[in-house]
Amino acid sequence: MSQETSVITPPGGRRMTPRDVTESLRAATPLELLFDLCFVVAVAQSAAGLHHALASGHVGDGLLSYAMTFFAIWWAWMNFSWFASAYDTDDVPYRIAALVQITGALILAAGIPRAFEHRDFTIAVLGYVVMRTALVANWLRAAAADPEGRGTALRYAAGITAVEAAWVVMLTLPSGIRLWAWLLLACADVSVPVWAERRHRTAWHPHHIAERHGLFTLIVLGESILAATLAVQGAVDTEQATADLYGVAGGGLLIVFSMWWLYFAKPAHRFLTSNRAAFLWGYGHYLVLGSAAAVGAGLSAAVDGATGHFHGGAVARGAVVTVPVAVFLLTVWWLQHRPHQVSRSHKVLVPGAAALVLAATFVPMPALATGAVLAALVAVAVLIARREGAAAGHG
Repeated sequence: MSQETSVITPPGGRRMTPRDVTESLRAATPLELLFDLCFVVAVAQSAAGLHHALASGHVGDGLLSYAMTFFAIWWAWMNFSWFASAYDTDDVPYRIAALVQITGALILAAGIPRAFEHRDFTIAVLGYVVMRTALVANWLRAAAADPEGRGTALRYAAGITAVEAAWVVMLTLPSGIRLWAWLLLACADVSVPVWAERRHRTAWHPHHIAERHGLFTLIVLGESILAATLAVQGAVDTEQATADLYGVAGGGLLIVFSMWWLYFAKPAHRFLTSNRAAFLWGYGHYLVLGSAAAVGAGLSAAVDGATGHFHGGAVARGAVVTVPVAVFLLTVWWLQHRPHQVSRSHKVLVPGAAALVLAATFVPMPALATGAVLAALVAVAVLIARREGAAAGHG
């Protein structure tokens, strides 16, 4: 009962002091789950833009717009989640700041179609600025309440504000140099935490951080299933169902189920013991989450290919699925599996499967072949883990 009451009526205001890094049973809050669900709207818009670009044959422009818009979504989500891990007071000002950041995410989502169609990032940048401004307010609260971490909090606030202003200035630059400015500002944005935490680490919680990334990965995988399901439904409703279409549907399920299995096969919190390890792991999730969402876009484009609405050759129809799946496999292997010092067989198993997935680009039903490769990978990984576990038990 007390927990339910606290969800409805939070304290009016607290000192924003650091959370205990050894706190037991640290779990995601209802506000964080709402944050994820609202952010996935922006993910869905970005993936939908990529789907339409792939299906219409504008692969280069689509990938570039997708990389740029997904960066804004991912980086804003990252900053909120890591701040919450260290300073979540769950009081009224904190909740209002989180809701403002959600509002910014929805503004960003509304601007994504313009970014894809016209390279107009005005609305997207506006949403990004709204999100970042609320985060700066939180860092200033932390600076006022946490004497030990004040320098770090002020560096965060100053760095975010400076880069945020630069994003607005970028909109005024000629289109010819805007891409280079975007690359420079993206590098500056991701450098702020490295600079801010040089002398004092914020009190992020390893279990909480691992859970937050896992939950968001789950939601993104769910969005991929939804996108592919809607595409299949549209084809069936128009009586365009073919063997290729059912191959995409079956292969898509095997792909997403296997991606879930492989991501959660190894616990991440065990090796999140330093800023260096945690930052590399967190930054690597740009590829994990981006490729997971791109799989949904690729499966939707594959449905277009199965129903004759894809503007591209057979290789392109396969690559829209196999390439993001291979990126996901290799990134998850590098971030989640390799740090556990797995056996030699594990070290070659996932990269070998990624190579087979890329080879599936050239077979007649690439989505189904990719799903079969991933299902076999999961089965072999389970057998190896059981054999190694039995050997360790006997030892």
